[in-house]
Amino acid sequence: MNRRPLRCCGATAALSVALLLSSCTGGTAVEGADGAGGVGDPLFPALGNGGYQVTHYGLTLDYDVPKKRLDATAEITAKAEKDLRSFKLDLQGLKVSGVRVDGEDAPFTRKGHKLTVRPAAGLTKGATFRTTVTYGGTPQEMTDPDGAHEGWVKTRDGAFVAGEPAGAMTWFPGNNHPGDKATYDFRITVPRRYTAVANGELRSQKTADGRTTYAWHNGEPMASYLATATIGTFDISTSRMRDGLPLYVAVDPAVAEESTPALDRLPEIITWERGLFGAYPFSSAGAIVDNTPDRINWGALESQTKPVYAGATDTETVVHETAHQWFGNSVTPKTWKDTWLNEGFATYAEWLWEEREGGRTPQQQFDALFADDADHTDDKDGADGEDDDRWAFPPGNPGKPENVTGTPVYERGAMVLQQLRNAVGDKTFFKILKEWPATYRHANADSQDFIDFCQERTDVDLTDLFDDWLYGEGKPDWEY
Repeated sequence: MNRRPLRCCGATAALSVALLLSSCTGGTAVEGADGAGGVGDPLFPALGNGGYQVTHYGLTLDYDVPKKRLDATAEITAKAEKDLRSFKLDLQGLKVSGVRVDGEDAPFTRKGHKLTVRPAAGLTKGATFRTTVTYGGTPQEMTDPDGAHEGWVKTRDGAFVAGEPAGAMTWFPGNNHPGDKATYDFRITVPRRYTAVANGELRSQKTADGRTTYAWHNGEPMASYLATATIGTFDISTSRMRDGLPLYVAVDPAVAEESTPALDRLPEIITWERGLFGAYPFSSAGAIVDNTPDRINWGALESQTKPVYAGATDTETVVHETAHQWFGNSVTPKTWKDTWLNEGFATYAEWLWEEREGGRTPQQQFDALFADDADHTDDKDGADGEDDDRWAFPPGNPGKPENVTGTPVYERGAMVLQQLRNAVGDKTFFKILKEWPATYRHANADSQDFIDFCQERTDVDLTDLFDDWLYGEGKPDWEY
């Protein structure tokens, strides 16, 4: 993700993500045969649910653009991790009209953003079960702790849909936490003149009675915050890279001319990043560039296979969001505490790209940041001259939900990697850049996993490096 500097926002009907900071059960997980509401995430304790893991989402969405109304059905296939007499799903707003579990009607209740379902016969540990939720209404966007907007964001010609960290639950029910990844199918119906773009590959496009249904299939595991179903009047281009990888790019005509130079380099960027990070982890690639309201307050999100850009984009941002396909999308943090594993790597990719383009080396960029050189801060990440922000908290321990996309996560996260490179040498470092995403392909990992992974590949003791640069408070007083 790339954040813009925050702007003052007027009154809005947006829902507050503050609802996520305390569990619906008063902060304690319900034990026994009831699935817990919340998985104990250090930053967002009420996100996600216990007792099951989702394997597949089948989302059927019918969106009336003029009326801004969504009518939808979600079919959720999951596996019970223990005997359950009830389980919870995350769904903010929208009206649920019915729930069925394995074809049988199931009683349900709502409290906050938790939908509690009680299957008629209960669920046995190890059982695979399918839950069908029928729901509808006017989706509402969310306001993040840092003031940015996410979720189902209405635009002049449809909706800009981006879910980090919590916005997925504004448009479909699920286990809304990065620790539970699943495959997805989308069937999105919109008025004929609009296009609906989702993750993965377009399987079919059929028009009848003035409405078009787009069927998208995302066959690799995906965290819920990376799902999108963005709707608008787009210019569409499709192509294939030399090895056959399909590319699908959707651009709002209002920002197409300004975005073209960066988007034209997407195949080149993917090829270059493959050389650094190894095999591209998904079956397709692309981009969605929308013309969004100013209140969005951020630049882009790495939605799986198709990053969504909240306006005209540039090459450096495309480099950043494409790098996330390896770091964040394929290898996904176990909890939001470890977002630096996403943003530090994507920022370091920008540093490497700048060097490739004849600019500063990563070490020179590191040195400029370490010296608090305001001329070299990255205003896309909210650090325009705000040198103190870089050292406000350690990237491995953000501490507060509003810090999940803070400057240290990006800049100091990248600085951790440059210090690692200095410590282990280029040969080992670039080997790590390839082997890390290959080892944890389509899985979840945390900071300790990364530390152990690096330590196994070098005789250099990395304890002090990670203690000071990843977890240390304030500005470190030494360099490798």
